[in-house]
Amino acid sequence: MQQTWFITGSSRGLGRALARAALDAGDTVAATARRPEALADLVAEYGDRVRPIALDVTDPDAVGAALAEAREVFGRVDVVVNNAGYANVAPIETADDADVREQFETNFWGVYHVSKAAIPLLRAQGGGLVIQFSSVGGRVGGSPGIASYQAAKFAIDGFSRVLRAETAPFGVKVLVVEPSGFRTDWAGASMTVHEVPEAYAGTVGAAVRDPATFPGDPERAAAILVRVAKRDDVPEHLPLGAVASAMSVAQDERLLASDRRWAAVSVSADVGQPYPVELPDDVLG
Repeated sequence: MQQTWFITGSSRGLGRALARAALDAGDTVAATARRPEALADLVAEYGDRVRPIALDVTDPDAVGAALAEAREVFGRVDVVVNNAGYANVAPIETADDADVREQFETNFWGVYHVSKAAIPLLRAQGGGLVIQFSSVGGRVGGSPGIASYQAAKFAIDGFSRVLRAETAPFGVKVLVVEPSGFRTDWAGASMTVHEVPEAYAGTVGAAVRDPATFPGDPERAAAILVRVAKRDDVPEHLPLGAVASAMSVAQDERLLASDRRWAAVSVSADVGQPYPVELPDDVLG
């Protein structure tokens, strides 16, 4: 089954790996990037099965034009991938407000613009798949130094749950991908590490790592997603990487245990339910 992909942030990292994996699978790809000339090698190798398109995902008009171009060239778009994103490092206390907002513009609003523009296209053609790149941090959270990035990833999850509910009757599927650390330049050349005050050396400072030490293989992740995209049964969330899998399961188990422990208290807030009820034992430490 040949598919046409529309991928943001295709010039490097997981976006580049995904574009190549889709092309290797015989698919066609509208590969978008701020600098489409960075995709010249893919054009040289795959010819007219790949269409480089200049795109800044923070520009809604440019997003609409890019999707229209992809449909004009390939006839349809089967898989829309919101991959473009980046993170800069700084403690919340000393973070530059403008930098925090600029990150959110790309990491959340870019996803919003692309998803919104894709809906009428997917609805008209009877369905498709939207893949939203989040992060294990967007499911578990708490990574020092990247508050803007993780806030955007949590927002993507909430947004995608609504998108899934609204578009399911049109045959649209929505998959949120939650990777842990992968060997890309996300934590390298793409990341600015701002000055970390001494008070945060043990939290924010300790969180800065060399991406070469990460276990995630971008090519494997891309090949997995291409295979998943060709299924009828697509998961709503897909952690990628051993760390992502372990953290996600542990977080879900913690939340489930807490919800069950406090269930009687939660229910007692409704009219007609027993009230007051005993609070769970206060466990210290």
